[in-house]
Amino acid sequence: MDEQDVPIAEHRRPAGVDDATVEALGKLSEALEVIEDARGHLYAFHRLTGSGDLALGDAVDLFRAAGHGELADRLQDELVGRNVIQGRWTFQIVEEYDDDYYATFKRLEAAARDDLVGGRRHLFEAEMKEDRRTHGRAHHEAVPHDGSEQAP
Repeated sequence: MDEQDVPIAEHRRPAGVDDATVEALGKLSEALEVIEDARGHLYAFHRLTGSGDLALGDAVDLFRAAGHGELADRLQDELVGRNVIQGRWTFQIVEEYDDDYYATFKRLEAAARDDLVGGRRHLFEAEMKEDRRTHGRAHHEAVPHDGSEQAP
């Protein structure tokens, strides 16, 4: 086997770390990835709600210009700029999520990696790659050979 065709040190498990620990950290990483996806959906909700409110404001202006002042007033008074949940616009929901749940999740995931494997990330996936790739075959290399941080 080519000595250059091995994962970088950051993607190899430290001595003494067992399979169960690597598997548990892999599952924790998977959970964080799901939370990252959920966070993206929350930001999409924030942006879509804001865009919808701006379009609603345009509709109010158009109704008013078309002579439907009473309807325009009702939409303006009851819906334009309305909180999406009690006391909160979407930016406030995003901030609370980021500052509490998301920050706590990120902190505890990093602490688990720091405590158990010296902060190394994606060990489970790196070991899966080593198991699944065809060693010595083009496009199955352990690392890029392009001068990047992951190159040997």
